[in-house]
Amino acid sequence: MLAKSHILALDKLLRPWGRPPAAAVAKWLQPMTTASPPRAVTSERDLRLDLFRGLALWLIFLDHIPENVVSWITIRNYGFSDATEIFIFISGYTGAFVYGRAMRERGFVLSSARILRRAWQIYVAHIFLFTIFMAEIAYVAATFDNPLYAEEMKILDFLKQPDITIFQALLLKFKPVNMDVLPLYIVLLLLFPPVLFLLLRQPNLALAGSAVLYALTWKFDWNLPAYPNGVWFFNPFAWQLLFVFGAWCALGGARRLGFVLRSRAVLALAIIYLLFAFAITLTWHFESLERFVPNRLAEWMYPIDKTNLDVLRFAHFLALAAVTVRFVPRQWSGLKSAILQPAIRCGQHSLEIFCLGVFLAFAAQFVIGEASGGPLLQTAVSVLGIIIMVATAYLISWYKGMEGRSAPSRVKSADADLAGGEA
Repeated sequence: MLAKSHILALDKLLRPWGRPPAAAVAKWLQPMTTASPPRAVTSERDLRLDLFRGLALWLIFLDHIPENVVSWITIRNYGFSDATEIFIFISGYTGAFVYGRAMRERGFVLSSARILRRAWQIYVAHIFLFTIFMAEIAYVAATFDNPLYAEEMKILDFLKQPDITIFQALLLKFKPVNMDVLPLYIVLLLLFPPVLFLLLRQPNLALAGSAVLYALTWKFDWNLPAYPNGVWFFNPFAWQLLFVFGAWCALGGARRLGFVLRSRAVLALAIIYLLFAFAITLTWHFESLERFVPNRLAEWMYPIDKTNLDVLRFAHFLALAAVTVRFVPRQWSGLKSAILQPAIRCGQHSLEIFCLGVFLAFAAQFVIGEASGGPLLQTAVSVLGIIIMVATAYLISWYKGMEGRSAPSRVKSADADLAGGEA
């Protein structure tokens, strides 16, 4: 900061040349002498994102095992939405957090290049996963002479016409069972740069545009074609709404909704809706309860479409989020507890753990099917699968820590979640 004596000396030096007096010089220099330093960007992770992303990975793994008694603990059995909504929302949130900061600091072009590079990395991971997954299924089906595995996983076209099927897989049109999430995320990332640019300048307009696209998708039945027939199981034109909403929340939307989330009336409505959804889902499992659902209500609700992100599913996720945010604040001490660390670790390495979960789910399906396993075996393979996922996440964390210590001159790399950065 310039002292008063320095300003007076500058005034004396400049006065013969008709320069401004000391008062004007002081006023001119004031922004440089009194401006506060730029606010540092916080580097602390929001562990809630890692926690619920890790839990979502576990739930997706359990849901991918057919006829698994342990899958009864997953949220899809007690409401309209499931772990997929959690996963996509958090992906949008972390994507905006990571790349929004990059777009502010480095501009549209460089940040867009980072986003597209991440989309390419996930595309490569998807193709690698597809290749190994096909080999796994084909080997099991041939070795144990059981073509039902190929039929159940929808890879018969691959076995009949591998050349055409591989080409369609490269175009993201052919996707075996349980491999629909990564293609959805790839498309969302490819379209994310202009959306993020608008979110940083006109966030409400960007969210409104996303909602309009969602509505038009329902009206005109837009979707991407799949191979050999049909459309994408996760319609990107519909699911983008949840992704953009997550990004909107990360860029200030959650703060603007703070008064809504603190409202007791909103909390009460959220709980009532969750109870309503729970009551409806009970009728799916117990036929004797179906008579309690009025015909007009059933005609209005059904089908609750997962492909196009049904409004009832989206509303159910919002209700879950409202209750969760109310009772699990950012600074909740439980996030530091040892019991939650396994899920948090998995959430911090979501891409690797998701790919691993796909392999483990089919392996569990194979073991249960060949052994005609009951609840005990189903529980054992489910627990073992989650243990393997947790052990892998800790191994990745250890390796990244060792790599960081061995290269002190390099900038510390971000944790490898789906967004490709820390959040």
